[in-house]
Amino acid sequence: MSDLFWLTKRQMRRIEPYFPLSHGVPRVDDRRIISGIIFVIRNGLRWRDAPAAYGPHKTIYNRFIRWSRLGVFNRIFAGLAAEGGKPGQLMIDATHLKAHRTAASLLKKGLFPRCIGRTKGGLNSKLHAVCDERGRPRVMLLTEGQMSDYKGAALMFDAMPPAPVLLGDRGYDADWLRQALAARGTIACIPSRKNRKVAIAHDATLYRQRYRIENMFGRLKDWRRIHTRYDRCAHAFMSAIALAAIVIVIFWINES
Repeated sequence: MSDLFWLTKRQMRRIEPYFPLSHGVPRVDDRRIISGIIFVIRNGLRWRDAPAAYGPHKTIYNRFIRWSRLGVFNRIFAGLAAEGGKPGQLMIDATHLKAHRTAASLLKKGLFPRCIGRTKGGLNSKLHAVCDERGRPRVMLLTEGQMSDYKGAALMFDAMPPAPVLLGDRGYDADWLRQALAARGTIACIPSRKNRKVAIAHDATLYRQRYRIENMFGRLKDWRRIHTRYDRCAHAFMSAIALAAIVIVIFWINES
């Protein structure tokens, strides 16, 4: 297949420091396996349908699940995102990701949450994200679909890098958030809720820059296994999102 995805040697050098050490028998070629994982997630394939050029599909699947449980892909994203320096501004938003029946059909088992909730749109998960002025995500969080925007912001707040201004829609118009941002020296560019007795002014021209985070969500959803959630376990689904953010959305691994 001429359209197979392959990580370059330069890209591999950027992410290899985050790989776990190999013990005993050497691992199968990391570049081939990680490229196969990315190809399956991007195209929404079943693992058994992975092209033969990437090797046995069981090896690809087992590597993805094992490293997801170890948090390897999340560490790669967090480590590369931390190299972005201080942002000029931040944008915050959230989007719903519909859960396929294969992900939502079983009862919750185990100690870890599945991050699948019920809303008017059915069973889904919610991805919260904080981006910089270039639309590159710095922080991402997966929750149940019914979680409100400002509660997601509270869970991500401590992980947000400092910035002069934060842009958000009126779903983030909460007094505690405005006060917490002010304590950091960050200006909140957030429209007031319609039920506020006294509206709080915001910079409408600056607010238009928020389209970049909407574009980021759109590019994430171009990956078919992210647009529709097929993974039952939240750690596996979040690993797929982290891989997409690294490779397609922010191109961290292509930057020097």
